Amino acid sequence: MAEPDSWSFPPELQPSAGEVRFDLASTLDGVVKLRAEIPEDAFTASILGTERFGSGVVIREDGLTLTIGYLITEAESIWLTTNRGTVVPGHPLAYDFATGFGLILPLGKLGVAPLPRGTSAQINVDDDVFVIGHGGRGHALRARLHDKREFAGYWEYLLGEALFTVPAHPHWSGAPLVSIDGRVIGIGSLLVQEEVDGNSMQGNMFVPIDLLAPILDDLVNTGRSSQPSRPWLGMYTQEADGQLMVAGLADSGPAQSAGVRPGDLVLEVAAERVNSLADMLRKIWRLGPAGTEVSLTLGRDGALTHVRVRSADRSDLLRKPRLH
Repeated sequence: MAEPDSWSFPPELQPSAGEVRFDLASTLDGVVKLRAEIPEDAFTASILGTERFGSGVVIREDGLTLTIGYLITEAESIWLTTNRGTVVPGHPLAYDFATGFGLILPLGKLGVAPLPRGTSAQINVDDDVFVIGHGGRGHALRARLHDKREFAGYWEYLLGEALFTVPAHPHWSGAPLVSIDGRVIGIGSLLVQEEVDGNSMQGNMFVPIDLLAPILDDLVNTGRSSQPSRPWLGMYTQEADGQLMVAGLADSGPAQSAGVRPGDLVLEVAAERVNSLADMLRKIWRLGPAGTEVSLTLGRDGALTHVRVRSADRSDLLRKPRLH
C-alpha cells in the first residue's frame, strides 16, 4: 500500500464551506494520516505489505483514532500525522474481524478535536456525502451514496449492509464518510466497481459506523469484541458463474490442512446446499465458534469430495500488538 503522492481533486469535486452544514476546516483537521510498519515475517505481510498508508479519524477527546483494521493488523509501529504537521506514535489497540474496524491509541497529544458520529440510517441512496482523506480540502471528495447492500468478501467477511459511493476516492483506506451535517457515517474499506446508469465506474465501499457503538467499549478495554470468535477456515472463496470456487488457501490454514484445494467447488456446508458466498459464510458461522468442525462437500474433477475442517480463530495466527 503506497504512500499518497502530492495531488488534489479538481476544485469542483472538493467540498466548499458554503455548501455544508458543519465546520469544514475542523472536519478536515479531524482526519489524520496513518503509516504502519509490519514485520516481514508477519502472517499478513505477503498479502497487505509491510508498509501501509491510509487515514484515520479522531473520535474521542483523548485522540482515540478509528480506521480500517487491515492497515494496522500486526503493526510493529504506527505513526499518526495531523494536517498541522504534528506527528505522534500510535498503539494498535484493536482490530475487529467481524466489522473490519481498527482502533489506534495515540501515544502523544494530537491536538485534534474529535468528529461526531452519526448513523447510516440518516442518509438515503442518492444523498450527497463527503469522503475525507488526510491532507486538507484538496483530498476531500464530494460524492454520492450510490447504494446500501449486503457485501461478502472472499477473505471470510460479511456485512449485512455496506455503503457504496461514487465517484471513487483514490486513497479510501480508513477515510471517513461524512454526512452533509458533518457526522461520520462510515469508514473506507475498498475500491469497487459500481453500475451507474448502465455504465461501470469505480466507487468505494464503506463499513457503516453503526457497527462500532455495540463493540467500542470492549475494543477499548480488552482489544476485542466480547462476541465469540467466528470459525475461520483460511479458504478464499469467490463466486463465478453461479458457483462458489476456492480461489486460494491460507498457507497451513485449516482448509489447506484438511485437504481443500484451489479450484474446488463448494457445494454444501454441513450437508446443506449453499448458493452464494454470503450463504456459505452464514452456514459456517452458525455451526459454532472458532474451533468448530465444519464439514464441506466439494466438487473436484467431476466428483464429490467430503472434507472435515477444524476451524480456527484467525487472530491466533497474527502478531499481537505491544506497547513501545
